[in-house]
Amino acid sequence: MMTTLTVNIANKKTEKAIKAVLDAFGLDYNVEQGADPAGRPLTKSEQHLYKRLKNSFEQIKLHQEGKVKLQDARAALLEIEAELGE
Repeated sequence: MMTTLTVNIANKKTEKAIKAVLDAFGLDYNVEQGADPAGRPLTKSEQHLYKRLKNSFEQIKLHQEGKVKLQDARAALLEIEAELGE
């Protein structure tokens, strides 16, 4: 019987240490660069959140470039409260 273990590693130093441990135990392993850590498509709510965050970052960039004026924090919070129905 063989067991497969998937480990998502974000930095090279940790990757090197884990490889050294696996080598020390004589284990066979494969390395995949840039694999999707979630391994699944986004749900509809995750897609919605992603789109909203992406739009927010685009608005911030435009504001930094002087192309748009953003509303103040109080107005933004009131809008969020209204959207959440609180």
